[in-house]
Amino acid sequence: MSRALVLRHGPLAFSALERGRGPLVLLLHGFPDTPNTWQLQLGTLADAGYRAVAVAMRGYEPSSQPADGNYQLTALADDVAAWIEQLGETRVHLVGHDWGAAVGYATAARHASRIASLTALAVPPAPGFAAQMLRSPIQIWRSRYILRFQRADAAERLRAHDFAWLEALWRSWSPGWDVPAEQLASAKRQFALPGVVEAALAWYRQGVDSRTDAGKASRALAAASVPVPTLAAGGLDDACVGARVFRRSFNAASFPAGLRLEQLEDAGHFVHLEQPARFNALLLDWLRAHSR
Repeated sequence: MSRALVLRHGPLAFSALERGRGPLVLLLHGFPDTPNTWQLQLGTLADAGYRAVAVAMRGYEPSSQPADGNYQLTALADDVAAWIEQLGETRVHLVGHDWGAAVGYATAARHASRIASLTALAVPPAPGFAAQMLRSPIQIWRSRYILRFQRADAAERLRAHDFAWLEALWRSWSPGWDVPAEQLASAKRQFALPGVVEAALAWYRQGVDSRTDAGKASRALAAASVPVPTLAAGGLDDACVGARVFRRSFNAASFPAGLRLEQLEDAGHFVHLEQPARFNALLLDWLRAHSR
């Protein structure tokens, strides 16, 4: 069984799930999701001799919502570095899905000495993704929700009708997958906590900030090279980030320590949930190849 623990960064407290002993694998969830997204990986990693820790990201509970409302990428990467230090490790393996992948790239760039390897799921690096989106009208249409999240009424719309919009995103991004009811219920419970909807939207709003100094620093970090071995994995049926866009968004020169790109059949945006056996085998193979 997973153990509950609390990680901290300054005054912020982050709930986490921990399982197993051994080299640390830190699991970062995305949107619209929770640490429970990694339940199918926690046991597998523990059985293989790893210490797996899945953390609720900044703002996804009241205790981790900063008073200054800072959800810039630099702050998110520094959260991860603080967790690593608190967990008593010098180097860890990072695994991130969706926004967790974006935070993974940033952490690897900003705190490279602490990262043994990175596994990034479903979302490619921001510069390559932006360039490919401009060449793909269908990807612009798929990413229209990001523009909708900038609207003043986005929080109200997300909460409406028992988070119907949130549920629709899960279903539309993985069109061939019958999303388990408990997966949706877990996400809805998390988003029903005070301030979580506003925090999740702030990630998207500050993610397109190009005017403030904090925004410029985060954009520079997002554009930095990733100097750690990186496994990037996506689903061929992903309807959030199209498979071709995902594949073409990676520039090997930006991954000087090595890049491995995998795309799994019969999987959409939530590849680790839709094809857990195949993804877990891929992940364990990757971790073993990059563990001392």
